[in-house]
Amino acid sequence: MKGCRPFSQDESDAIVARLAGGQFGRRDVALFCLGIQTGFRISELLSIRLRDLIQDGKLVDRLSVSRRFMKKKKASRSVILTSATRDVLSTWLSELRDLGYMAPDDYVFQSGAGSNKAISRVRAYQIIHAAARAEGLTGTIGTHSLRKTFADRLYATFLDRQENGIDALRTMSKALGHANINNTDKYLSFREEEIDDAIVAVFGK
Repeated sequence: MKGCRPFSQDESDAIVARLAGGQFGRRDVALFCLGIQTGFRISELLSIRLRDLIQDGKLVDRLSVSRRFMKKKKASRSVILTSATRDVLSTWLSELRDLGYMAPDDYVFQSGAGSNKAISRVRAYQIIHAAARAEGLTGTIGTHSLRKTFADRLYATFLDRQENGIDALRTMSKALGHANINNTDKYLSFREEEIDDAIVAVFGK
């Protein structure tokens, strides 16, 4: 969704706690955490099947989404999974197996309606939006807020490392899977608020 804002760490923690208390809490927490940690688009997240996460009987160290599910279908993308995200996924996958979903082609983020169907993008939006609003969060919030959060946190880290020779914008472009660096520059437009805050801090309101 155009204009979606990122979540701060405190906001993310509050949303996770809210999601955990829902009917499909472990699934929704896994979706939220995976989205924030990988920066995959919601359509890419919902395309994930058990074969993408479980290989040789173990949870993978890196998650890859096939090129055919990526935007413009030009290239696949692979992202490392942190131990925290692996723990959240393991908890959900254990429940998923208990529900009878064990085949490699079974979707990870099941709709709950049976017949191996992933939740829809609309449903994913409703889940995240409702949890955020229930926590009193304002602004434009949607599934793309997960990708924006990923971008916000990584970009801040890349900026801190620029003195070590890292090109923050180009590295962020690669992390987001953008073919054109100009798209990354536009994508980070939500950081204009930081410029506004700095101006007010220096010159006053």
